[in-house]
Amino acid sequence: MAREYDLEIAAIGATLLSIEKVLDLPKLQAEAVELEAAAGVPNLWDDPEAAQKITSKLSRVQSTIARLTGLRRRVEDLPILFELAGSEPDGSALKDAEGELDSVVKAISELEVTTLLNGEY
Repeated sequence: MAREYDLEIAAIGATLLSIEKVLDLPKLQAEAVELEAAAGVPNLWDDPEAAQKITSKLSRVQSTIARLTGLRRRVEDLPILFELAGSEPDGSALKDAEGELDSVVKAISELEVTTLLNGEY
């Protein structure tokens, strides 16, 4: 039986959207802006403990944003990969597209579990 690529892509897109809502991407982006401003204060390191907290939190927030936006971009690229693969006669592009789909599914599943374990979901 042939894989239902469109259905799989739609399902992982919906899962990612749910995760984005739970993690509140716009709020994270606003928080990153605030933390970047706080980290740019000239006397930041006058209080090393506070500076460490700010820079650590900024790093975590930026990492989460990068992960979400990267996954979103990959999900959006999947239909294009499958469209291109359909025009290749040898099937190698289809294998590449399937590999990317499997990789994205795995990454989103891992993010979903992490989000659940952190009690945010």
